[in-house]
Amino acid sequence: MLFFKRYRTIITAFILVLIPVIIIFYSLKYPSASVVRNLVMEISGSVEFGITGLVDGVRNVWNRYIFLVELEDENRRLKEQNAQLLGELIKYREGYLEAKRLQNILELKRNTRYPVIGAQVINIAQASLFKTLMINRGKAHGLKVDMPVIASKGIVGRITEISWHTARVLLVIDVNSNIDALIQRTRTQGILQGSGFKGGTLKYVLKSADVSLGDVVISSGMGGLFPKEILLGTVKKIDKDRSGLFQYVEVSPSVDFNKLEEVLVLVGGDKK
Repeated sequence: MLFFKRYRTIITAFILVLIPVIIIFYSLKYPSASVVRNLVMEISGSVEFGITGLVDGVRNVWNRYIFLVELEDENRRLKEQNAQLLGELIKYREGYLEAKRLQNILELKRNTRYPVIGAQVINIAQASLFKTLMINRGKAHGLKVDMPVIASKGIVGRITEISWHTARVLLVIDVNSNIDALIQRTRTQGILQGSGFKGGTLKYVLKSADVSLGDVVISSGMGGLFPKEILLGTVKKIDKDRSGLFQYVEVSPSVDFNKLEEVLVLVGGDKK
């Protein structure tokens, strides 16, 4: 018993090696022993099936890993390509919109009877007490104080301050802006005074005057500052019940100052 305990490991290994040897020897000596052959085939088949399944599993995992890596690379490439195309689309769209604006300015320039200078808006101050904007043209370009500024949709304002390369324009919606105007349909005259965010009010229009909502208001040419018959806005509110001789006429400006990017400065000629 002491001998078995001491050499138990060696004895067990010897028996495990001896058993398959005996089975193989027996199968060779007695080929008709189908039981032994079947047993060997079952064992070898199971082992082969397990090895084959293990190999297939490893192969599938590897192929899936390669597929995911390639898919991730493809997604990254497509994202970069989409970002590039989006940037180009935005650039082309900006170019298209700028071309349309410049086309409108050029058309206005062709239809204007006096010399003009084009300028870009570099700052708009509508939130402050004074409603103004800055343009990138000044004394070096021939600009002077009180020169009128227009856009494709009508009068913007007039220059009030100027430096060598910039100028400040007082907008028609500023309370300090007063422009001789008239209602196009009836030729009723008045003074368009700016009223901030409300736009402007057409002052000194008698209550007996024919004024309707939607009437177009244009410059009258009086005073020699602004040319005649340039769009100022449209009538959006009328009140004849107020005390006094004149009715209240509120005018919506034709120019959208929040979207203004290019303007024309009238630098000379007959503004009548």
